[in-house]
Amino acid sequence: MWRWPVLALLALYSLWLIFSYDYHFIDHVNLAIHETGHLVFTPFGRTMHFLGGTILQLGFPLAFVVYFWRRAERFEAGVAMIWFAESLMYTAYYMSDARALELPLVGGGMHDWNVLFRQWGVLDRAETIAGLVHVAAALVLVLTLLYMADETVRVTRPDPE
Repeated sequence: MWRWPVLALLALYSLWLIFSYDYHFIDHVNLAIHETGHLVFTPFGRTMHFLGGTILQLGFPLAFVVYFWRRAERFEAGVAMIWFAESLMYTAYYMSDARALELPLVGGGMHDWNVLFRQWGVLDRAETIAGLVHVAAALVLVLTLLYMADETVRVTRPDPE
């Protein structure tokens, strides 16, 4: 069955995300979606403009989760949930840079999380908040992998006669 090898690769990928996350290939897709979110949310004010990138970046993979879930394609929904968790890790990575401002920004613009954390009076806690978001993403990864393994066992188990 094709699900076991895919699950094994996703488990290895998830371990890398949890313990050694760094910007990588899928983040180019996340970045494009993120930047589109700024355009979509600009009409709703300054705060929503800065939040909009992250909202769309996280909402896009969740839309795929819902799509596959409604079609009863549970394994595929799990793959989309892995994408969501990875995107959440990307968000944590970006948040953790809010004070250092070392990451290159598209067009040299303003750093979303520096602006937001400063506005909310929590810039001095940026790394802690980012760490909590990373842990939440790791938890989503682990729970999703467990669900996908259970789903794969259920689907591949022979029917009792």
